[in-house]
Amino acid sequence: MAQELAARCIVAGVASGEVIATSQSISFWGGVDPATGLINDPRHELFKQSVAGKILVFPYGKGSSTGSLMILELARVNKAPAAMINIETEPILATGPIVCKHFYGLEIPVVTMEKTLFDTLKTGQHAQVNATLGRVVVSENFVDKA
Repeated sequence: MAQELAARCIVAGVASGEVIATSQSISFWGGVDPATGLINDPRHELFKQSVAGKILVFPYGKGSSTGSLMILELARVNKAPAAMINIETEPILATGPIVCKHFYGLEIPVVTMEKTLFDTLKTGQHAQVNATLGRVVVSENFVDKA
């Protein structure tokens, strides 16, 4: 059964994929390997997991302004998340997906949602993010159609 969640558009676009969720913030500078898309911070609960092509659910970003460049590099090597869902998106974090569209024609939709809705998102679910319309449709089981 699918559930539709209200979201606020930060960066427009549409994407779908498997959810990878964390309650911890993510720093793209030093926390995600820009060559592989793997979380490389050994203190992070998603350590050694890939963000590539996933609906990346994390409450907010942290760290350096260079994080947006790391998102751009992830996009260049086809290892970027398909979309990002946050409770709060800082302007520096949003810059990466905005620039990706201009440099590579790649949409990485970004939305925010209320914490109560955010907390319902779990790793392994399938989500369709339509940032343009401000909605996320979630189903319980991810089915790889590749």
